Amino acid sequence: MRKWLIGTVLILALGALLWWWQRPQPLPVTLWPVERGTVEALVANSRAGTLKACRRSQLSFKLGAPVSARLVNEGDRVVAGQLLMQLRQDDLKARLAETEARLQVQRNAREQRCTQAGLDRREVQRLSQLAARQLAAAQRLDQAENQARQSQLLCEAGAVQIREAEAALTLQRALLDQASLRAPFAGIVAEINGEVGEFVTPSPPGIPTPPAVDLIDDSCLYVEAPIDEVDAARVRLELPVRISLDAFRGQSFAGTVTRIAPFVRDLEKQARTVDIEVRFVEPPPAVVLLTGYSADVEILVEQREGVLRVPSESLLEGRQVLRYDAEAGVLRAQTVDAGLANWRWTEVRAGLTEGERILPSLEQEGLGDGVAVTPVESPP
Repeated sequence: MRKWLIGTVLILALGALLWWWQRPQPLPVTLWPVERGTVEALVANSRAGTLKACRRSQLSFKLGAPVSARLVNEGDRVVAGQLLMQLRQDDLKARLAETEARLQVQRNAREQRCTQAGLDRREVQRLSQLAARQLAAAQRLDQAENQARQSQLLCEAGAVQIREAEAALTLQRALLDQASLRAPFAGIVAEINGEVGEFVTPSPPGIPTPPAVDLIDDSCLYVEAPIDEVDAARVRLELPVRISLDAFRGQSFAGTVTRIAPFVRDLEKQARTVDIEVRFVEPPPAVVLLTGYSADVEILVEQREGVLRVPSESLLEGRQVLRYDAEAGVLRAQTVDAGLANWRWTEVRAGLTEGERILPSLEQEGLGDGVAVTPVESPP
């Protein structure tokens, strides 16, 4: 009897020892303490935005003629009114000189006619005095008065002819000015299409042609970005924005919403968008921004500070997180009341207390409710 009892105890002991060695080992996990901080509701662009200049002019000539002078190069900075390019102007200058000469002829002719009109008026006055003393015939006085009226009309007609010649001169000066391309504002020359000797042809209506000079005012830049139509109603003017550029990884710049398009684009039938414009609060210091850079925007719709928060990727279906039960050494599924959220943080209004530790992400396999775990060093 005693031998049977001893054998039974040994078998149970060996089974217990075997279970002990084969039992599931606690999984090492990194836990995250529930903390207080800032949670923001953000709206982001659905496709990459573009950095654009507030003013950009693609300058072209209205006349067709060979290029006689190219006075700037691509990348040059210019001031307002600076001459950029000229067409051949010898024929236009000749017409201008001809018109100026005609104007001078008209002025000389009017001066002669008006001088003659003055002489005829004095002759009428002299004959009137003689006729009053019956020293001049009435017929002679009538002839003098008629001549004076004709001379005065010719003098007045000369003024009209001068105005006509001045208008013709203004037209020729305008045509000559159209053969010169000047900068309408200060900026940087982005592109030039035209070399000395090449014939420049004006763009026909409805047929776009490359501009002679593409001028960009890079002193004022903004970001144009598409926002999904489901988020467009949440966007308002003057909302703060964080701007990030692919060319400057890890940096963000402050901006504000300055324009919301009054219509929806349907370039992609499955993703209709509304374009918004975002201006920089201050030009980024020590950063050279080039128009055409791709950009992303995060519009701050709402912000709450000092609230309990957990990483958004820690949430399971049903608004649950895996909370660490220190006494049992296992993870427990805990339902929380989630509030404001973004891709990084989610506000917790109830269900957790500050300092409790949770599983920050679900990347590690084999974790779930009731699984034994061993905490390792928490992330900073």
